[in-house]
Amino acid sequence: MRDEYLQEAQTIVEDPNTLINLVSRRSKQLKHGSKPLIESLEKLEPEDVALREIIEGKITYQPWDQSLED
Repeated sequence: MRDEYLQEAQTIVEDPNTLINLVSRRSKQLKHGSKPLIESLEKLEPEDVALREIIEGKITYQPWDQSLED
């Protein structure tokens, strides 16, 4: 994983556990044949592609709202 991508993604997804889960799930999808949502001129690892997708706003998430569960 490239440090510059990781640091930039951390400004978007501040919770490290959430970021790890997002990258992990998306990289598994990419490894199983999903097409990347970004274009890159260089060969990137699936984890780097996932980070770039987060940075470019192609992947978003909705934080868990525990108050809805009560």
